[in-house]
Amino acid sequence: MTNDRKHTANVRSLAIRALVSPHVGVAPSDLVLDSLRGDGYPLRDWLTSYPLLLVAIDPYTHESAWILETGRRLLDHYKPSDIRVGWLATADEEGCEQFLGPWADQYLTFPDPERTAVQALGLTRLPGLIHVRSDGHLDVVDGWDPTGWREVSTMLSKILAWSRPMIPQPGDPTPYEGTAISDG
Repeated sequence: MTNDRKHTANVRSLAIRALVSPHVGVAPSDLVLDSLRGDGYPLRDWLTSYPLLLVAIDPYTHESAWILETGRRLLDHYKPSDIRVGWLATADEEGCEQFLGPWADQYLTFPDPERTAVQALGLTRLPGLIHVRSDGHLDVVDGWDPTGWREVSTMLSKILAWSRPMIPQPGDPTPYEGTAISDG
């Protein structure tokens, strides 16, 4: 495992109202997220009761496969708290189910085959981590950046009055930037 203390985290905090992706022409406030097991709702409706924590993955890359266990562990950690947790996968429903297996049923899973959501939410590389706050701000980390993921989880744990998960944990991959969203 590498010593990531010298590494500067790549956490970007963005205001939803100010973020409009030139690639998709959709503002996050207008974004509709379709759940694998239910109806689609505008992003603001997903946030009415709880903020949202999403592990964004591309099921067709090794880089996203390498982070699945780490992502599942993070989602498990926060699932009992006052936050919605889930996967945002750049695949259709069948691709999500094949890649995630039973985890597609255990967590909210949002198929995003056109990459509209990942781009509208400000990601440039996958895998990634997105915290959508109820106040209309995003915390975004591109790639597997343990320092960035730890910063987001530390801030999130303070907000939720919840314990902090250990990131990275022995057995987690070394940091890597992931694949560019535009490559898909």
